[in-house]
Amino acid sequence: MRIEETIALISINETLIIQLISFLLFLIIINRVMFKPLRSVMAQREEHIHHIQQEISIAKNDLDGMMARMREEEKVIRKEAREKQVQIEAEGQKEAETIFNSVREQILTQKENAQEEISAQIEKARLQIKAESEALAMSIIEKVLERRLG
Repeated sequence: MRIEETIALISINETLIIQLISFLLFLIIINRVMFKPLRSVMAQREEHIHHIQQEISIAKNDLDGMMARMREEEKVIRKEAREKQVQIEAEGQKEAETIFNSVREQILTQKENAQEEISAQIEKARLQIKAESEALAMSIIEKVLERRLG
């Protein structure tokens, strides 16, 4: 190899060709050692991310479906609860009316019994008063007659 001294910026000689060959060899080696595995890992990550996004989308759709079903079930349950509440209130109202009527009948029966008892006591008192008044009248008559006689 002969080194020539020239003032040019780039000189085309064996060194340039060797450097060009070494650079191409470097590119081939770095491509195989570094870039291909790196691209492979990046592709795997992209595929993994895409797969996770699909799973998230499916899970979101499932969740939306479940929420819609839960809302429908909640509406049905609330409707059934309202119907049951109305039914229970109606039954309670009927039972209250039954109890009220029963109590009213008991009150009327007790009132009639009390009236009968009061009437009986009044009659008994009248008889007692009549007997006492007759006895008193007889006593008064006897006293008046004794005084007149005496």
